[in-house]
Amino acid sequence: SSTTMFSPKVFKCGLSSLWRQTLSSLLTRSHFTYYPTQSQSGTKMNMFSAINNAMDLALQNDDSALLFGEDVGFGGVFRCSVNLRDKYGKNRVFNSPLCEQGIAGFAIGVANTGATAIAEIQFADYIFPSFDQIVNEAAKYRYRSGGLFDCGSLTFRVPCGAVGHGALYHSQSPEAYFAHTPGLRVVVPRGPIKAKGLLLACIRDPNPCIVFEPKTLYRAAVEEVPTEYYTSELGKADILREGKDVTLIGWGTQVHVLLEVAELAKVSLNVECEVIDLVSILPWDVSTICKSAKKTGRVLIAHEAPLTQGFGSEISAYIQEKCFLHLEAPVKRVTGWDTPFPHVFEPLYLPDKHRCLSAIKDIVNF
Repeated sequence: SSTTMFSPKVFKCGLSSLWRQTLSSLLTRSHFTYYPTQSQSGTKMNMFSAINNAMDLALQNDDSALLFGEDVGFGGVFRCSVNLRDKYGKNRVFNSPLCEQGIAGFAIGVANTGATAIAEIQFADYIFPSFDQIVNEAAKYRYRSGGLFDCGSLTFRVPCGAVGHGALYHSQSPEAYFAHTPGLRVVVPRGPIKAKGLLLACIRDPNPCIVFEPKTLYRAAVEEVPTEYYTSELGKADILREGKDVTLIGWGTQVHVLLEVAELAKVSLNVECEVIDLVSILPWDVSTICKSAKKTGRVLIAHEAPLTQGFGSEISAYIQEKCFLHLEAPVKRVTGWDTPFPHVFEPLYLPDKHRCLSAIKDIVNF
């Protein structure tokens, strides 16, 4: 009967079922399509395997190199250090206590003696207890000693970003906090080839470095990675797709979102987008960004971190200051919201292709 059909109990059950189906669909849907970087030759590796290969080479080439962090000895929660303790021994690859401040302090001491420290902070969300050690000690060590001492041979590996189910304590992207600190280098790879090259470059760089590794790419990103030792240039952005109408800027996982958005914009809007992977947050490649902004006159910056004081703010301000007379529209930012990172609402939080494409429409029609 109609009374039964629309009874509150039945309606509630039907709505509940629909809501569960919707949530299930959202939670199992990846928000990006991976676009691999091409190489001339190499071995097929996912990103955690490429990172493992990089650390293997670093430990092999430098007898002073130490690798440590929470659960690193058995391979780490993301398997990035798997088998390295067996190969190099427990005196060079080992677990640390569950104390990020202690990990950072110990790493600074190791580097200060002239040895090479490769420290893992298990999740970017837990780097904050070590914040003082990194920004007030590591970053300033050379400056405050007048060049007598430094801890340049120090690299922090930090898994970061959305992963589909991490919620507020396993999903954050805190790169902007560290970009405000002179003396550090901060980079974010987009895939296996870049992850290996950036990590090896950071390990041998004379400054303390932080490599934020988007953890959703550990297994999702697969490329033909050169097996030999190589480094990627620090402080240099990559133009992944050339275009004349709109510049799209991102880093890490967001690069792949923007590459798909560029294809959608071409098909649906007849707009040619230039896609740039910033790669390096500190220092960042102002030359490449400004050259592209002046060429296209329209810029969209996208990142997973919240809008307010996200690193997109710095890029946007710099472009407005240096390229103002070349712009056809205000610089647009598409980011995470100014809220804690949600759990079931993660798909609504992320700057996905739909939000980015809508933003392109806005600035093209400004």
